[in-house]
Order: sequence, then structure tokens, then C-alpha cells
Amino acid sequence: MSAITRVLDRLWPPAWLYSTYEAAVLKRLDERSLPRHVAVLADGNRRWARLNAPGQALVAGYRAGAAKLRQFCDWCDEAGIPVITLWVLSTDNLTRSAADELNPLLDVIDELVRDLAVTGRWRVQAVGALDLLPEERAASLRASADRTVGIHGMHINVAVSYGGRQELRDAVRSLLAKRAEQGQSLAEVAASLEIDEISEHLYTAGQPDPDLIIRTSGEQRLSGFLLWQSAHSEFYFCEALWPDFRKVDFVRALRSYAQRERRFGR
Repeated sequence: MSAITRVLDRLWPPAWLYSTYEAAVLKRLDERSLPRHVAVLADGNRRWARLNAPGQALVAGYRAGAAKLRQFCDWCDEAGIPVITLWVLSTDNLTRSAADELNPLLDVIDELVRDLAVTGRWRVQAVGALDLLPEERAASLRASADRTVGIHGMHINVAVSYGGRQELRDAVRSLLAKRAEQGQSLAEVAASLEIDEISEHLYTAGQPDPDLIIRTSGEQRLSGFLLWQSAHSEFYFCEALWPDFRKVDFVRALRSYAQRERRFGR
């Protein structure tokens, strides 16, 4: 696609026409049919940077992606979604990315979490293995999240240094440590362990599981995202790279979800 074609695509249809369409679709959706928890794999930031900011550092894509995440939070709040989860950095990224790429990304994530917190509108929680991050960075993320404790607006999980297998390992470790403090043996734990008890030790303990998971950039896999929590989730895959994800795409995802018959494994 040429640069001229991309510009024309962005200018047509005009914004007012999209806004009218979005409002009409949202109005027709029954509030009872909307998800309580929406999670998003905001994929495609680096590819977007290579297409739209050639010659610039990849951080240009991360900044564009973070700006879209801020918009996404507003869209979800407007739609009345109680809980959202934004996956911004995986544990795999920590080991595979070079320092000159990872450090700018961590700067962008730190700023994003801080910006979401200072609005005073939402409860922000950093979920993931923060102990794998540089100590100062983890402390900054925790400090931003702590500022929102007690806020009763939409709950935003920012999944940073997150991996599904890592979460399950941490949950089992936490559960075993709690039972050990109670003086129980491994045999006693094995004999009495229940599924719900594992859920109580996840990063998202106490929250509803995601009803809808959105992934952008055309990829159609979970990549380890919310492995335990996604057992009965509905999925919506979008071809757009994350910075190009529009409100109309979000509205279509909600409409698609509302039209599905959820069976929960039955």
C-alpha cells in the first residue's frame, strides 16, 4: 500500500460518519450483553513503526501504541466495562529484546501507567512478575498503582513482565507457601486442593475472568496470555496493527461478542 493510499484510507470515511455509526451500534447493544472484563493483546507496534516511521527508532511504535491504549481505556469506560487488562510486555520480551530496545519500551510503559493513574478515574494495577524488572522500574510502577487504591472506577490491569506460565508457577508457589504456614504437608495439600483455591493466588485474584479477549495485527493465538483465566473467554481477532485500531473496531468487537451464544464448556 502506497503512502498516498494510506492517507486516503485515513481520511475516508470521514470521522463524523464513523462516530454516528459507532454511537448507533452501541445504542443497540443491551448492557446485559456486554462483557464484564475485556483483555487486549495490543500487537503490531513494531510493524507499525517500520511502516509509518521508517528510519526512526522502534520506540515511535511503542509511543503510538501507548497513545492508543489511553484511548482504549476511554472507550471501555464509556461503554461501561468494569475491568480491562492491557498486555504491554511479556516475560519473553524481557529475555529476547536487546537493552537498547527494551529500555525505551519500559520508559513508555512507566509513563503509560503513571498517566492512567494520575487521571484519578480508574483503579490501576500492574500485574506480572515485577521482580524480573529493574528494581527502580518496578518501584515506579507500584507507586503509580498505589496512588489509585480506593478508587472505585473501572479497574485497569496493566500486564507488564507477564507470562501465563510464570503466573501459574507463582500462583502455585504462593498457595504452597500459605498452606505451609498453616502447618500442612504436601500430601495434605494434594489431597485437599480445589480449583478455586488456585484462582485465589493468580495476579488477577478476585476479578472476573475475561469474557472477551481482543488481539490485533492478524495474529490468532494467545501466546500464553491469561492461560488460566481464558478457559471460557470469547476471542476477537483484528487485522489492524494496534496503533491503527479504531473505536469502530472496538465497537464491532463488542457487537460480535454480544451476538455469540456462550456455552462455558457445556
